[in-house]
Amino acid sequence: MADIVRDSGVVELVNSPIFDYGQKVRSKKYVRNDGTFPGREVGDILVSKGDVGYVTSIGTFLQQFYIYGIDFYELGYRVGMRGKELELAEILIEDTKEQAHGRD
Repeated sequence: MADIVRDSGVVELVNSPIFDYGQKVRSKKYVRNDGTFPGREVGDILVSKGDVGYVTSIGTFLQQFYIYGIDFYELGYRVGMRGKELELAEILIEDTKEQAHGRD
């Protein structure tokens, strides 16, 4: 049986979730199937870095972490991800526009 790797000192649940329902987010990393995603082989890439989706649920794991259900609408499925694996997509778009216009 595989050991669960925990960020031992981190308990996210003492704070509010960093993302909210309906927010547009972008994956900061590749996500592979760990065997919990039906219909795909273990190790298959489910989400690529840069894929965009929307927060559809917020749950918890190990009474320690928030898990965000992200609907990757272009891929046709939903994947659970940790907050550290995500970033807001809308802010990045706005920041890019401001930088292009010479604003800080």
